[in-house]
Amino acid sequence: MTQTGVTQPGEDRGTLFILSAPSGAGKTSLVKALLEAMEGVAVSVSHTTRAQRPGEVDGVDYHFVTTEVFQALLGDGAFLESAQVFDNFYGTSEQAVLDQLAAGRDVILEIDWQGAQQVRQRMEGSVSVFILPPSKQALRERLTRRGQDDEQVIERRMRDAEAEISHFAEFDYVVVNDDFDVALGQLQAIVTACRLHIRRQGPALAGLTAELLATD
Repeated sequence: MTQTGVTQPGEDRGTLFILSAPSGAGKTSLVKALLEAMEGVAVSVSHTTRAQRPGEVDGVDYHFVTTEVFQALLGDGAFLESAQVFDNFYGTSEQAVLDQLAAGRDVILEIDWQGAQQVRQRMEGSVSVFILPPSKQALRERLTRRGQDDEQVIERRMRDAEAEISHFAEFDYVVVNDDFDVALGQLQAIVTACRLHIRRQGPALAGLTAELLATD
């Protein structure tokens, strides 16, 4: 990191991808499929104070911590970004992200728009993607089909979805998750395009370009 606290992109570093979406838009499923489809991509495991859901694994889905532990980490400046979503806190370990980027891996952050704003200010070269549902009706159906929340919670999530979606224009890319395979292909295309950027390819192409430009 520089003295200003802003992480500079480097030729041998991975790219930090920020993915945001309203609850129920399918972001988590898309990220899981992306990890299976592409090598060299990792997901940053966030800390959260929310309750662990059935099937979730501590340290894999989230680092589940108490509010007291979270606040202690926050006070120590351990988080790249943090936010309160509904009644719970979420935070991204800055050192964990920096370590993976330095190793050349692309890192995905699944965070809300508030966290995205914080990360964009601190991480130069990050790429942000917003996932939209195809309609309000589809979003409601997905939230209901999950069977994880009662009707009151679903209504609150629908209201919060409008606030989240209102920030979509702040992102570099927008993907509409109507057809899952199409949306996944679009995410793959974004990652591939970033890997083809001259910033990433320059060192690897040094030998080839030197040969091509050499005077016979």
